[in-house]
Amino acid sequence: MTDVDVIRLRLEQAHESLKEAETLKNNGLFRGTINRAYYAMFYAVMALAVQKFYISSKHAGMIAFFDKEYIKTNIFPVDLSRYLHLGFDRRQSSDYGEVWTVDEDEASLGLAQATEFVQAIEAYLKK
Repeated sequence: MTDVDVIRLRLEQAHESLKEAETLKNNGLFRGTINRAYYAMFYAVMALAVQKFYISSKHAGMIAFFDKEYIKTNIFPVDLSRYLHLGFDRRQSSDYGEVWTVDEDEASLGLAQATEFVQAIEAYLKK
């Protein structure tokens, strides 16, 4: 499998996760929406990592990679970093928090941010 194939696969995973998040949101499953929205962003970062030959098995490592390589270098606006960090924090809280509920507005915002994030990464990779 070539790097181009891996990038394409990661972007497909990102888009599939966005579709899953939308489906979950439409069915009132807001915790799942948060989870899938975050993973859409994570897969998009993994697509970027292929270009730089970066590998990490940790979410924090991939987030730090994104900030170092793409935010601090002004390739992407700082808002995308904020979306990724918020997405990670929301997912952690919703998946592992003892008492944490997600309402429709928060789920919709998380999904919108993830969609913007994935679209920006995809546009960059298509250049």
